Amino acid sequence: MPKGHFTSAGASIEYGSAGCLFPIEELDATVLQYRDAQVALDDVDGSNVIIVAPTSLATSYFLGQHALTAIRVDNLTTAVRTQIDDELDEPLDTFDLIQIGKWNSDSQNYSLAEFTSA
Repeated sequence: MPKGHFTSAGASIEYGSAGCLFPIEELDATVLQYRDAQVALDDVDGSNVIIVAPTSLATSYFLGQHALTAIRVDNLTTAVRTQIDDELDEPLDTFDLIQIGKWNSDSQNYSLAEFTSA
């Protein structure tokens, strides 16, 4: 079951329109990944998060395999802020984070031995 702000996000931006955020490694902003991103996303209300949404099967696969990433909106450069703001219906300043990728909820770990006695 996917976890995060996919159902409670305040806004979404399509992958194609979020090209200015990629590659993440070259982004001049505060970028949190993996566990740091989980903690940051847990600390904010979903309505304050923008998610990067897939536009095709290929982008869905890419985003699903991408490390969970949280980007602080207030640290984005002016050029990136302008590009993202143009794609949103609400002002960019009303959001705290941009979420890329997802993380999965904890699930019980099964052993193959459990299925051999069927």
